[in-house]
Amino acid sequence: MLIRKPSDIASSEITPEAVYRSRRQFLHATAGLALGTAALSSSAASSPAVGEAVTEGLTSWPGASAPPGAAPWLRGQVAAAAPGAFRTEEAVAPWEIATRYNNFYEFGMDKGDPAEHAQEMTVDPWSVEIAGEVQTAGTFALEDILKPHDLEERIYRLRCVEAWSMVIPWVGFPLRDLLERFRPTADARYVEFTTLHRPEEMRGQRSFFATLDYPYVEGLRLDEAMHPLTLLAVGMYGQVLPNQNGAPLRLVVPWKYGFKSIKSIVRIRLTRRRPRTTWNELAPREYGFYANVNPEVSHPRWSQATERRLPSSLFSPNRRDTLMFNGYAEAVAPLYSGMDLARNY
Repeated sequence: MLIRKPSDIASSEITPEAVYRSRRQFLHATAGLALGTAALSSSAASSPAVGEAVTEGLTSWPGASAPPGAAPWLRGQVAAAAPGAFRTEEAVAPWEIATRYNNFYEFGMDKGDPAEHAQEMTVDPWSVEIAGEVQTAGTFALEDILKPHDLEERIYRLRCVEAWSMVIPWVGFPLRDLLERFRPTADARYVEFTTLHRPEEMRGQRSFFATLDYPYVEGLRLDEAMHPLTLLAVGMYGQVLPNQNGAPLRLVVPWKYGFKSIKSIVRIRLTRRRPRTTWNELAPREYGFYANVNPEVSHPRWSQATERRLPSSLFSPNRRDTLMFNGYAEAVAPLYSGMDLARNY
């Protein structure tokens, strides 16, 4: 498939730089007001001890190391990311846990399988198709996707539908900044995301015991995708994303269960109708399309009222009450005003 370079796109199709830059300045100025749980970042930077609560912006973390195979230009862009305004003062998960306790069934069903096998996936070169209800469609090299955007570090809670959680420092930029570049049409209502499908490099996709239909597909309502918390991430802990965490490009939607934050994205398609998403198609009673973190709505096989915060152990289970919308209710609850959240789970 042809990969479109900036020279292939008419100047009339791209948001003028002055408009784009002024809008970014406005977002940076107002970002801290969007979250009651956010604390404005400090210009100082230092590395915390493992498990130490973080209150300042950071560009390096103990134990973090650049993954093999990442493009040098991407490493440089991630390293230059600035501290963002969205953060939590809760203790950040150690790098070793965040990169070795993963759900990425394309590489196996066990939590350790992605770390063991994901290096078989090629992440450079990489391209992303922008399709559907947009005025500028095409397939673009990752470098051209990222080039106009200033990366920042955001520290978010991550809550899995399996009732465990972590706190992770991501590096990325708001999804809405990307969508606005390609100008959604008036008919756009949803955003559909698709993961790489390459069975020769992703052993879970070719497994006889695979439970999912590949490629993996997820989706958001357009207003959810345009919310300032919704992040396209290319890094974590000040480093390029490891393959097992969704390199080189993944979604992070912190108020939803983790399976909504799709990994290794190769296609973003805006649609009129709600996308048919992987887990919702497989088990609709267990995995709703919205998948908002909600302690009052149990999974059919377990309660969501509490969660196990990693790191934890048999003698120190580190259990805590689950927060509505994973603690981001003040920012995102208006998106669901008037909705029955038990029915629209």
